[in-house]
Formats: sequence, structure tokens, C-alpha cells
Amino acid sequence: MSEEERQDQESEKLPKSPPEKPKEQPEGVTRIKYDHFAKMELRTAEILEAERVEGTDKLLRIQLAVGEEKRQIVAGIAEHYEANALVGKMIVIVANLKPAKIRGVKSNGMLLAASAGETLRLVTVDGGIPSGAKIS
Repeated sequence: MSEEERQDQESEKLPKSPPEKPKEQPEGVTRIKYDHFAKMELRTAEILEAERVEGTDKLLRIQLAVGEEKRQIVAGIAEHYEANALVGKMIVIVANLKPAKIRGVKSNGMLLAASAGETLRLVTVDGGIPSGAKIS
């Protein structure tokens, strides 16, 4: 047996290093397939009006322009934003969510917001794009 063959046999006897572990995903995050994500229709929407939902501390009734369409959503952001400060903002919404009644008020969509601890911020679009634009 040649020296090279003997070294090959010895290296085969050595324990192999364990396969690399896949990187852990953030806690509480479930991975989905692209086709599930593709079912969501994200659109830009301009806030036209906003007011507190009577009898609540957290809810705002928000009137939006999504392209030529006018629609209303209800969002639990009143502890983070004054209603009048929202007018004119270009936000991102889930446009194809089934309508729901929240505290008796019809909501036709859902805005996107990011949160960290007690801080909540709307997902907004930085200028130069019309309401109703598709997010891709």
C-alpha cells in the first residue's frame, strides 16, 4: 500500500465535523412560501382624514385614497399618533384584506407599522409615488 493510500484510509477513520447548523430564525417568526406572501396586495395609500373612534383609547378611523378609490380603515395607533398629524402621509396598506367591523366601525384594509418595545411607527413611502401604487 502506498503512503498516499494509507493517509486516505486514516483520514476516513477520523471523525467528520458535524454539518453546519442552519442559522436560527428570529423567535416567533414562521417562514412561509413565496406564494403565500404573493397573495397579499400591498398598496400605497394617502391619508385624507383621521379621527378617534368614540369610546376608545387606541383606535383611529382613517379615510384613505388608494388610487381613485376612497376607503376607510380602523387602526389601533391613537396612543402613538395624533389624528390630525396623519393627514397627508403616504402609508402602506394590505389592500386585499377582507373587510371587518372593529368596535362597530367597518375597516377595509390594514396599515403596516413597525414596533419595538413601546415605540410604533407607520410604514411610509418617501415622496414621488402616487397613492394606489403596488408594492413589489
